[in-house]
Amino acid sequence: MTTTKDSFASSVWSFFCSLKLTISLLIALAAASIIGTVIQQNASPEQYLKEYSASTVRLFDALNFFDMYHSWWFILLLYLLTVNLVACSVKRLPRDLKIRSVPTLTLDEGVEKSLSLVEHRKLSGNAASLRDKMATFLRKEFAEPLITEDKGVYHLFAQKNLYSRFGVYLLHFSIIVIFIGAMTGSYLGYKAFVSIEEGTGVSAVYKSAAHDPDMETPEQLARRTIDLGFTVRCEKFTVSYYDNGSPKEFKSILTVIDNGKTVIDKRPVIVNDPLSYKGITFYQSSYSPAGEPLFHLTVRNRKGSAPAKLSLRQGERVALPNGTLLQVLGYTEEIKSIIPQASGPAVKLALTPKTGAQQQIILLQNYPDFDSERGGDLIFAYKGLDQKWRTGLQVAKDPGVWVVWVGCALMIIGICMAFFLSHRRVWIRVESGRVTIGGTANKNQAAFRIFFYRMLEKLGKE
Repeated sequence: MTTTKDSFASSVWSFFCSLKLTISLLIALAAASIIGTVIQQNASPEQYLKEYSASTVRLFDALNFFDMYHSWWFILLLYLLTVNLVACSVKRLPRDLKIRSVPTLTLDEGVEKSLSLVEHRKLSGNAASLRDKMATFLRKEFAEPLITEDKGVYHLFAQKNLYSRFGVYLLHFSIIVIFIGAMTGSYLGYKAFVSIEEGTGVSAVYKSAAHDPDMETPEQLARRTIDLGFTVRCEKFTVSYYDNGSPKEFKSILTVIDNGKTVIDKRPVIVNDPLSYKGITFYQSSYSPAGEPLFHLTVRNRKGSAPAKLSLRQGERVALPNGTLLQVLGYTEEIKSIIPQASGPAVKLALTPKTGAQQQIILLQNYPDFDSERGGDLIFAYKGLDQKWRTGLQVAKDPGVWVVWVGCALMIIGICMAFFLSHRRVWIRVESGRVTIGGTANKNQAAFRIFFYRMLEKLGKE
C-alpha cells in the first residue's frame, strides 16, 4: 500500500515538474490570448450580434470567449502554470544551492573526466612556485582562486557569475508576480464604460452588460453601477476628418470635480492619451451624436434681396415665402469623398415648389456662391451646423498594475541573468613540473571554449 501511495505521489510530482506540461500550458495560453485579441472582450450584446450569428454568440458565451480573461478555464491554466513553475524550481534549486554553498574545489580524476575542456602542460618549477604563478595568473585573467592542498598536490578553483544560475528562479518568480498582479487587478479592479453628453457630467460608470441593457431590471442596473466618488464633466467634444470622410481624430475636453473643487481642469483626452485620477483611467473610446443637428442656411433672391437666415433639423420641412418647401436630406463633414474637386462640409437639400417636381441640391460650406450657378430664383448658402456630441469613455481601475510592472522588471533582470550570463568555473591542479587546467560553463559552451583556449594561449606566452 505504501509503495502504491509513493508511486502515485511520485507520478503527480513528475507531472508537475514536466517540461512537456510547461510547453503545453504556454501553447494553450498563447492560443487563448490570440482568441482574446481576435474576439472583442466585454462588448455589448448588440455589437456581438452584429458580428456573429445568434448560434455563434451562444457558443462563444458558453465558452466564456467574451470575457475570456476572467473565465474559469483561463485562470485554471494560470494556476497550473504557477504550480508547474514552483515545482520545477523546487526540484532544481537544491542542486544549485549545493553548487553555491559546497563547491567542488579539487580537480580529482572524477571531476577531470566530467569536464569537456582539459589541458595538460609541463612547466619548470616545483609545486609551490607553480602554485603561486597559477594563482597570480587566475587572479589576473579570470577570478580570485581558492587554493587547497591534498598530499602535496595543489588545487586552485575560481568561478565567475555564480548567481547567473539563479536567474531562472527569478524568471519563474517574476511570472508568478505578474500573475498575482493580474489577479489583483481582475478581482479588485474593473473595466467599465460611460457615455457623457457635452456640457454634462457623471459620477458613476457601468460595467458591461451580459444581456440587452434596455431589458435589464433596476436591480441589474444597480449591480452594474460603480460610484466614482467624484464627477467627470465633458466640456466639449470635437472630431476631425480625413479627405475620405473617415474620422481622423476625436477629442474630449474633460474636467474632474472632487468634493465641489475642480482638481483637473479641461484636460484633452484622445486615443492613446487617457486621463487618470485616483487610480481610475478614462480612455477615449467612441462618440455619437447627441440629438439631431441644427443646420444654418441663408436664402436670398437672385434679384438682390438681403439674405434671410434659416435654421432647421434634418427631415424638418420649412415653407419659404414663395410657397417652396425646404428640407434637409443629409450632410457630410467632407464632400471630397463624393466630389473630389471640392472639400469641406456639405449639406443636401430638397426643394419642393408649389407646382413642379422636387429638386435636390447640394450646398458647400467652403463655397458660399456654389448655388448661384444653379440658375434658380432663390440662392442658398450653407453656414454650418450645431451638433452636440456624446463622448464614449472606457473606464478602468487596476490596482494590480504596479505589481505587474514589478514582475516585468524582475523578468527582465531574470532573462539577462539566465540567458546572457553563464556560470564559469576553472580548476588548476599543480604538481611538480606539471599543470592540469580544466573548465566548464553551464551555458554557451562555444563562447567559453574560445575564452578557455585564449586563456591557455596567454598562459603559454607568460
